[in-house]
This record gives sequence, structure tokens and C-alpha cells, in this order.
Amino acid sequence: MTHTRVEFFRHDLGETEIRSVARALKGVFLTAGPLTQKFEASFAQFLDCRSVVGTWSCTAALFLVLKALDIGEGDEVLTTPMTFIATPNAILEAGATPVFLDVEETTGNMNAELIERAIGPKTKAIMPVHLYGHMCDMKRMRDIADRHGLFLIEDAAHCIEGERDGIRPGQLSDAACFSFYATKNMTSGEGGAIATNDPVLAKKLRLLRSHGMNKEAAGRYSGTYQHWDMLCMGYKANMFDIQAALLLPQVSKIEENLKKRRTVYQRYVKEFGAMAGIGFPKILPRTTHAHHLFTLWVHPLIRDAFTEKLQEQGIGVAVNYRPVHLLSYYRRTFDFREGMFPEAESIGGSTISLPFYPQLREKATSRVIETVQRVAGELAPGS
Repeated sequence: MTHTRVEFFRHDLGETEIRSVARALKGVFLTAGPLTQKFEASFAQFLDCRSVVGTWSCTAALFLVLKALDIGEGDEVLTTPMTFIATPNAILEAGATPVFLDVEETTGNMNAELIERAIGPKTKAIMPVHLYGHMCDMKRMRDIADRHGLFLIEDAAHCIEGERDGIRPGQLSDAACFSFYATKNMTSGEGGAIATNDPVLAKKLRLLRSHGMNKEAAGRYSGTYQHWDMLCMGYKANMFDIQAALLLPQVSKIEENLKKRRTVYQRYVKEFGAMAGIGFPKILPRTTHAHHLFTLWVHPLIRDAFTEKLQEQGIGVAVNYRPVHLLSYYRRTFDFREGMFPEAESIGGSTISLPFYPQLREKATSRVIETVQRVAGELAPGS
């Protein structure tokens, strides 16, 4: 039987983005130039943050923030195992050690109740992840960070549009890091950004992203040539104007696309909410969800069979995420074992991410729902 395929993700880049990139290609700057600066200002205005620093990726953004805050060898950073590997990898790349905390049963976010008992003499920062687009309890985490003299760094890769208790990413933390990877709510294929209200930190981040140079290309080559100096050891991690050209038109579509994803979310919840053996993360009160991913939770014993059957019937799926501490490198390096973070392991063993994006039409959404219902029936006990 032939099935019409529903892709796991399809971007909605169109003529507006194509024209924007074409203009960039006809201009003077391809690297970090005026379009990068324009995007940074536009995104900062959207986030209501003082500064945005564009980077090559979210991983680079996390790494640069850690280096800018002088977090490195001998230091520990509290984070979550229920995330993409980029989060703890950035900590390792900076020379520090990730210390995992288990997650909330209902949201999959880092459990704030566990933070204070995990703080030790080597702890320098807390790095929460706003999983799937649901913000963590930033007010509580800011309070804990302040009382213990810790930095607070948000992995907001999923959470451009998120809000909780009137707080948005970047507004309470020292810095929030965003991703514009291929499947994100805004995309330039690869890309990232750091939002901060600290002007001193923003200045240091701009140095670090461009080899420690005090003038980037636009500063060196706009008008009369200006000499530059290397003020500190830096890295090659800057955003460039072609990325910015792709992103700029998308800033004005953020809210419109959020509404479209919310419509799909509401259909999924209505249809799956009454199904036996099917669960999904909850949205807590006073929270605006960014709706980056929609994940189902099924029994771990049938999860892999469930994903395989969905794919056989033309439904694109992913697993977001297997818990980091059970991946081979982390097991081998830190001697992690099953049972250490039971909530993260439960979610990681049961999660399935379904197609979920603004371009998902009603007919395709219906096919995803019907296929999930059929597969759930086939895999139900006694079927």
C-alpha cells in the first residue's frame, strides 16, 4: 500500500527569504557585516533584551558564554540529561564538568527542587534547557543562583517565543542562547545567538566570537581602513550576513507561525488526550509555550516498534531525546548508569516526536492523527 508521506519537518522559507539572500549576495559583505548587525538589533527588540550577539550555532553560543564568564577547568555546571548533546558538550568543550539533575515528570524540564542539594564548592553556573519550548522556572532559578553566587545561562534553543510568569528568555539570566538550526522555529540552516542585558558581557562576547579582535569586518572595511588589535584569545564563531539575510524576514513572522503551530498542537491534544497508553508533556499555568516540538509518550517496550510502524506508513518521526547520560561517551567518561535519573530515563525511553510545523496542513495533520491511532491500536496489549 502506498502512503502519502508526511515529512517530520518542512521549513517555510520562501520568496521573501530568497530575495533577502539575493540582496546580500549582491552587496559588499558576506561575513559579519551590516545585515548581521541589523538582525541582532531586530531580534533584541523582539526579545525585549538589551543586546543580541549572533553566532555560528547555539553550541558556539553556549561555549562562548561559558568562556566569557571564565568558567572552565575545575568548574561544574548544573544542567539536565534530557536535552540534545550540545548542551553538556559545550560545557565539556569549555573545560568544565556537566553535573546532571533529574527532570520534572510533567514537562521534562530540569527539576528546580533538586538544584540546591546539587550545589557544591566547584559549582559555577546553572544551565537549564527550555525543553520543547516550555520555559523552566526562571524566577526560582534566578533566586537560587543569586543566593549561591552562581551564573544562570539558558539553553533557549527551543524557546524563542516562550514566556513564564511574565518572564521571557534572556530577561532574568546572565545570557540566553538560541538556535537557528534547520528544524528550529526560525532557521538559517545553521546559526545561533546570545541575548543578554549585560553590556560588559555583550562586549566580551563580540570579542570572543571573532578571534579576540576589537574590530570585525564591517568595522575594518567600512570607510577608511582601520587597524585592529587582538585583545584576548578568541574563537571563530560569528554569524555572517547570509545567515542574517535568511533570518531577518522571519522575525516579523514569529508570532504568525506560533499561532499556526498552536493550532496543530490543539488538534493533537484533542485527539490524543483521550487515548489509552498515550501521554505527552503538560503546559503549566502562566506559561506561553514556544511549541517547537510535539512529543508523544508511549510505553518504553513499544516505543521503537511504534516509531518503525509510523515510518513504514509514511509519517516522519524523531526521538527527542534519549537521555544524555546513557549515551556511550558519557557512560564511559563519567561512569553513568541506568537508574541514576529515572524521570529523564522514563521520558527518553518513551518519547516520539511527530510532524509539527507551520506548513503542516489540515489534511496532513489528520493523516498523522489517524496513523498514530491505528498504530496504537495495533500495538495495544492483546491486539
